[in-house]
Amino acid sequence: MRKLLTGYAVWFNRKHRRRGHLFQNRYKSIVCEENPYLLELVRYIHLNPLRSSAVQGLAELDRYRWCGHSAVVGRKDNDWQETGYILSLFGGGKRKAIGAYRRFIAEGKDIGRRPELVGGGLIRSLGGWSKVLSLRNRGEKEEYDSRILGSGEFVQGILGEADEKLRRQIQHKQRENSIEEVIEKMCAEGGVKAEELRGGNQRRRVAEVRAKVSFRLNREMGISMAEIARQLGVGGTAVAMAIRKEERGKQF
Repeated sequence: MRKLLTGYAVWFNRKHRRRGHLFQNRYKSIVCEENPYLLELVRYIHLNPLRSSAVQGLAELDRYRWCGHSAVVGRKDNDWQETGYILSLFGGGKRKAIGAYRRFIAEGKDIGRRPELVGGGLIRSLGGWSKVLSLRNRGEKEEYDSRILGSGEFVQGILGEADEKLRRQIQHKQRENSIEEVIEKMCAEGGVKAEELRGGNQRRRVAEVRAKVSFRLNREMGISMAEIARQLGVGGTAVAMAIRKEERGKQF
């Protein structure tokens, strides 16, 4: 996909004598739980041209060549697009299935943006970050991944099947998020800006907050001093000294 989109952007820019990006965001590929998300996701994606006013109605959407919907309803033949599986979910013969599928699409045409179909899998299922943080505060740890769309049980099942390298990547991302949360929270409590903390500012108040952040990350969360130094933009020696200073202060 990356090669395809890059090649097309280069061709388009040359043809139209323009420069810069052509696509706003990179493509996304996610693992989707069949029930209840797959059909909802298909409908949401296939209705994008209608929501964006690229087409003016379902009849025009049926003929729209830049959307997979036209292949599902049999108006276009894409040898690379699987349509049989989607139609099989509507039962009956092909003709009846197409009719049922088209009615399903029509029922969703007035539904706007679907937040539950955008974002991280488990986060979506639980109802947002507030629910995830609520679980964390109660000591309940949950795994999540933005590449998976489905219930919490489904997300955990997929992660359980992931190889060790992928699991390390997910855990690293979770740790990065946790570090960022600690830095932002303690900077707000200390009345300093995160940019000051990471920029090596030696103002007394900034140094005090940096020491508290370093102590919290290292002693309470087990983050290595090297990683803390990378996150705070200072040397490892400075982190070690800050932690020792904070420890001495807690002894009195």
